[in-house]
Amino acid sequence: MKGLANKIALITGGAVGIGKAIAQRLAAEGACVVITDIQRDVGETTAAHCRFTFLEQDVCDESQWTEVVGSIEKRFGRLDVLVNNAGILGSIEAASPENTSLANWSKIFAVNVHGTFLGCRAAIPAMRRAGGGSIVNISSVASEWATPHATAYGASKAAVRQLTKSVAQYCAQEKLNVRCNSVHPHGVRTPLLDQSIHEMARQQGVSVEQVIADFKVSIPLGDFTQPEDVAAAVAYLASDEARHMTGAALFVDGGSVNCDTL
Repeated sequence: MKGLANKIALITGGAVGIGKAIAQRLAAEGACVVITDIQRDVGETTAAHCRFTFLEQDVCDESQWTEVVGSIEKRFGRLDVLVNNAGILGSIEAASPENTSLANWSKIFAVNVHGTFLGCRAAIPAMRRAGGGSIVNISSVASEWATPHATAYGASKAAVRQLTKSVAQYCAQEKLNVRCNSVHPHGVRTPLLDQSIHEMARQQGVSVEQVIADFKVSIPLGDFTQPEDVAAAVAYLASDEARHMTGAALFVDGGSVNCDTL
């Protein structure tokens, strides 16, 4: 049984990595999938290969949110699911509380926080018109941990978590039948993580293999999270199977946050 049959789902940052895996899983569950991305060529290629609809979008642009949601409603009649996945890590160089630049801080918050807020704000009235819906915001275990060498990123993901709870509470109070939950991955093996691993190896003066081995040791289940693991969690929260879950934080981290005594 396909848990998202006949649902219209929008996934931001859906061209590559975690976003692409989420889009593929939602489609496999029966959803009609729309992906957006700032990378037009890659987005069009992914959409053509996977039979998605692609719309170019900068999630920081307020007017583009109006255009994207309007286009989806015009073409499909409604919006049932929004996955606010688009996000950036930023450089791990000059990222401490002492030397993070305001420009770098602002860029990370613009994508990770402003983009997620604008998505929620655009989706709520659309889902009100549709009679309900599910919003899933991609946060991170960094929302729970101190991140002294990724200051802006950690703060931005904590903001996403708080925003998720506020949106969930608002929609519940307004009786909108709109749920909002967050997913918190850690150590997801994507090209973005591989790039960070190489940067860490260079900074520490050790091999890439050593950094990878140390990373795995730090995860109680002993291996990296895969994009498909995150996608499975999102598919559940997006579906009616999670009809009584809102404001929740679902960790997909190999036990890194809640098994710290292992």
